[in-house]
Amino acid sequence: MSRLRNGVPSREGYGTSWSWEQERLELLPEKALWRPEGRELLIADLHLGKAEVFQAHGIPLPSDGDRGTLNPLLDLCARVKPKTLIILGDLVHGPLGLTHPLRETLKALPELTGCAITLVGGNHDRPCQLVGMPQHPSYQLGQLWLSHEPEHPPDHSSQKACLLNICGHIHPVATLSFGGDRLRLPCFAYDATEERMLIPSFGELTGGHECGQLDRKWLVAEGTIVPWQNPESRARKGRLVR
Repeated sequence: MSRLRNGVPSREGYGTSWSWEQERLELLPEKALWRPEGRELLIADLHLGKAEVFQAHGIPLPSDGDRGTLNPLLDLCARVKPKTLIILGDLVHGPLGLTHPLRETLKALPELTGCAITLVGGNHDRPCQLVGMPQHPSYQLGQLWLSHEPEHPPDHSSQKACLLNICGHIHPVATLSFGGDRLRLPCFAYDATEERMLIPSFGELTGGHECGQLDRKWLVAEGTIVPWQNPESRARKGRLVR
């Protein structure tokens, strides 16, 4: 039986509120997750410095992509005033993108956001030396298991079945099809079989991967959260019943 309750718009919070076991979380249209109990703000996959990595390989992308990622982050932190900003990996895209200005920005990030920062090291972060921002392994927060890649929580007695894995890495998107029209949107995706929530990539210069057809989805569209289940999934379920 799924532990997830239906998400409904929150009157007192910042986004769409839903619960898993005793955890109450809010899905934010800024592609972030808010945990009001501890005032933690969770984001993933900023990929700062990605344009510079591409430039180093001869691909002429403009160098202002980080501004389109960092400015919304600072605006979001100013709005919700988190106690801790938790970055679930891939803060940066790679060593070639770690220019001096970006290093200076990262050192100032706690002051700019007005909160403590915890970085769970992602596969793009691990080759990088980030001064003043240590990379932490996956860890437990309440009934949540926070990681970069999808993970199963450590099997300590019966605890494994009682933790929800929240992670990034996948950059989940969903495709909406209406006749000949197709639209790809970032989304939150919940897998009830694995007890896992994928959160969308926060960065501006990131692609996306289709999440599972049977995952529960919340689309991020035009500054709002839209609960969604692919009609093809519902049709497939109907055919199986018959």
